[in-house]
Amino acid sequence: MRPPTPPRRTAPVGAPRRPTPPRRPAEVPAAKAPAPAPVPAPRPAPAEDAVDRPVVVAPAERWVPQPRPTVLASAERFAERARLQRRLTLRRIAWAASGVVVAAALGWLAFVSPVLALDLAEVEVVGQGTVVDPSAVLGVVAEHDGTPLPRLDTVELRRDVLDVPGVRAAEVSRVWPHGLRIELVSREPVAAVPDAEGFLLLDMEGVQVGRAAEPPAGLPVITVPVDDPDARAMTAVLAVLERLPVELADQVVAASAESEDTVRLTLADGALVEWGSADQSALKARVLLTLRASPASAGASVFDVSAPTLPITRT
Repeated sequence: MRPPTPPRRTAPVGAPRRPTPPRRPAEVPAAKAPAPAPVPAPRPAPAEDAVDRPVVVAPAERWVPQPRPTVLASAERFAERARLQRRLTLRRIAWAASGVVVAAALGWLAFVSPVLALDLAEVEVVGQGTVVDPSAVLGVVAEHDGTPLPRLDTVELRRDVLDVPGVRAAEVSRVWPHGLRIELVSREPVAAVPDAEGFLLLDMEGVQVGRAAEPPAGLPVITVPVDDPDARAMTAVLAVLERLPVELADQVVAASAESEDTVRLTLADGALVEWGSADQSALKARVLLTLRASPASAGASVFDVSAPTLPITRT
């Protein structure tokens, strides 16, 4: 329960009021001394001729609203864009036409004009050996005389050169601006085979590369059965001759075979070599050279190296 509030005391009516003591003024904190104002730098003295010149102050620029574009201004812009587009189109057409003209000129220069035409005087033939006739090769190339080199079909020309007798392989390359280089691999004869009209000259592959009345010097004469099936005896003899070292091949004057396993060689001094098959030809050649150089085989006239690990010599 809240305690009763004591009654407020009031002065009687007409009683003099008690004088109110004067309030003491509140203490005002001392203000800080203001910072000294910066001393402006002294202005330079005006020039003598500018002392009496009046100072003109430019009036403040005011923003003036631009007028809204009119229909006429928009039409002019569209027309200007159209003119610019036409100029760009004409320029592109001009560049394209120029490119076509240049390409046509280059094509005519390379494929039609005689600027790059083949000249037979600048055709070089190398590697003809002792069998291929260079004039026969030039006769094949003569059909293309005057043809521009870019139009010349070198693949077809190579095929025609391979048909020349004695050519085993060929490469044709252009020599700018008017020439050709033809590199040949000739079919060099390695053996002579007697027939009814003389001797056939054969290369390592058994291909006839010529004919002669007498066997050329340095070529061994080969004798094989005429009815040899698949020419196996001939193939074996040619394989042996191909694998002989140079110092031994130069001594061979004749070769014969009844079959592919009975190859015989006749040397320049009359010695007979029983070679056998074409297998182990490198080993047989080393054994034969060793036997012929040995003093123990000085009087031997037959050398059997068909079994190279067990060679036999006979007088």
